[in-house]
Amino acid sequence: MQRGAPALLRTCSPPFRLPPPSYVRLASRSGTYSSPVLRHYATAPAGTPPTFLRRTRTAARYTFYLIGSTILGCGLITGAIFVHDAFTYQDRHVGNVPVAPRALQPERGGPKNLPVLSTLLSDWEDEEQRSLSKKPHLVIVGGGWGAVGVLDKLDPGDYHITIISPETYTTFTPLLPSAAVGTVSVRSLIEPLRKIAARLRGHLINARAVDLVMSERLLEVETIVPGQEKGEHMYIPYDKLVIAVGSTSSTHGVPGLEHCFQLKTIGDAQAIRKRIIDNFEAASLPTTTPEERKRLLSFVVCGGGPTGVETAAEIYDLCQEDLFNYFPKICREEVSIHVVQSREHILNTYSEAISKYAEQKFMHDQIDLITMARVASVAPDKVTYTKRTEDGKTESFEIPTNFVLWSTGIAMNPFTKRVSDQLPNQVHKKAIEVDSHLRVKGAPLGDVYAIGDASTIETSIVAHLLELVDEADKNNDGKIDFDEWEIIVGRIKKRMPMAEDQLLRVRELFELYDSDGDNSLTLNELAVLLQELGSKITSLPATAQVASQQGKYLGKKFSKLSKKQPTLEANGLHPADFDDAIAQPFRYTHLGSLAYIGNAAVFDLGRYSFMGGLAAMYAWRSVYWSEQVSMRTRALLMIDWVVRGIWGRDLSRL
Repeated sequence: MQRGAPALLRTCSPPFRLPPPSYVRLASRSGTYSSPVLRHYATAPAGTPPTFLRRTRTAARYTFYLIGSTILGCGLITGAIFVHDAFTYQDRHVGNVPVAPRALQPERGGPKNLPVLSTLLSDWEDEEQRSLSKKPHLVIVGGGWGAVGVLDKLDPGDYHITIISPETYTTFTPLLPSAAVGTVSVRSLIEPLRKIAARLRGHLINARAVDLVMSERLLEVETIVPGQEKGEHMYIPYDKLVIAVGSTSSTHGVPGLEHCFQLKTIGDAQAIRKRIIDNFEAASLPTTTPEERKRLLSFVVCGGGPTGVETAAEIYDLCQEDLFNYFPKICREEVSIHVVQSREHILNTYSEAISKYAEQKFMHDQIDLITMARVASVAPDKVTYTKRTEDGKTESFEIPTNFVLWSTGIAMNPFTKRVSDQLPNQVHKKAIEVDSHLRVKGAPLGDVYAIGDASTIETSIVAHLLELVDEADKNNDGKIDFDEWEIIVGRIKKRMPMAEDQLLRVRELFELYDSDGDNSLTLNELAVLLQELGSKITSLPATAQVASQQGKYLGKKFSKLSKKQPTLEANGLHPADFDDAIAQPFRYTHLGSLAYIGNAAVFDLGRYSFMGGLAAMYAWRSVYWSEQVSMRTRALLMIDWVVRGIWGRDLSRL
């Protein structure tokens, strides 16, 4: 029977029938199985399917592989860390480092007879530094988006680079509202400037710019020394100077702003976080009166722009997701968030659909929106604002509060104002006016540039009237016909790319301002036309995106100039004309605006708008994550978001 079983299975037509249990038991007693099926049925419990054990063995095998590979991977990572530490933590002895005598004892000079740092301490450290010290000296004032953009696009060895900054790090400012409530750590938003400059073997001087002597190419700075209110003043000579100091908040003449917080630096974010936690701790005390508790838990944001809106949304998230879980429930009823906006809508620079979506989101979250109102004064315990009633009268209102954020417009940095006051024809009240190549207008040698919030590109076309007429008036009759007008249009587009949108209808503009109908424009008619065009050109917004693009534009241009300068000089070209010879005017490309509004986000991409909940929020995070300066900050930022999602925000007072 044993010998016949295989034959029986082979001769059965499919599907074959398995032998009865009695046959299997008989074969089991004989101890021989010529078929795998018989062996399975002889060893498996009655009723066990033939694939179960096979699947069990496969699962066990892969589980073993997974556990083994995990253990092996952890061992390799641990070993790599040990090897890294063994080669990293070593005693290093530095001796006999060459230092230039002029670096230790600088000469004095300039209008104020101050030390002139013509040589820095590390200029002679090695042959590469010695070589760089002989290159043109590029001085960058500031450490923000514009300055980092310049450094990012420069090639090593092009310039002898020095950064002047009161901070030793650059900050990813768009996420400061998140840092102000502990959603992310402040360490995740900063990158040391020395690390950024190391690629270019650049220097950092921890100081603030004070004054500028353009005729002698000297920048006056004041050093920052811990424990001292005033530092030492000295001069930094330069061959090219980039002003990227940013801006300050505009006061609009409102009294009491010393009681307000701003949100421009890491220190501001830390102070805001401390005040919020302090307010909740004081409000949770049994001795706090109901009126005082209401005041402590009232948060007022002055300004409905992106910074104000994002800060209000982050404070709301902090209360809903963390503070309400750990503080007395009585605090929930007293928390109130107010946004005071002077315009009709918040996020008024975004599309109308986005403004309405953000307003509806805030109304759903019970965030108090006060539009068409102006802050009249700020006191330590209240904010007073005015608003016009339906009958045209102005009525005053008060909000008791112990927290006020001021985020309404920008004003000149003190150094920017000092530079602007020195130059002729600088009439802009908020920034230094520059030409389309980002050169400061009126700078005598054409070697001073300004970017970011510290600058604004000129929009006046009529100032170039005579120059344009000289280039276009071929017959010298003092009139501009249509062909000559087309030449002027081409010159304007080339010099001022921002005017292109206003010059789309060339023929209509010509006919509109040809008041006498003689198919030509007189100088007066042309002046009126150019003045109207200039008034319609919109200045670039004071955003990180603009500053970054301007910095990268300068970095590329400077690198190209360093390589082509010998050729330009050999051709007899004047240094003031180098920029026009090697580069086109700066052209801004708007990549869209975005804002966080509390577990939701909005995107304004020009013609298109995108807004939504969690999906939009993760898209917002992805954009900011990709824009980080280094992989270190990307890793830290990702860890912060994971930690907040699992364990919540840190509620300790630091």
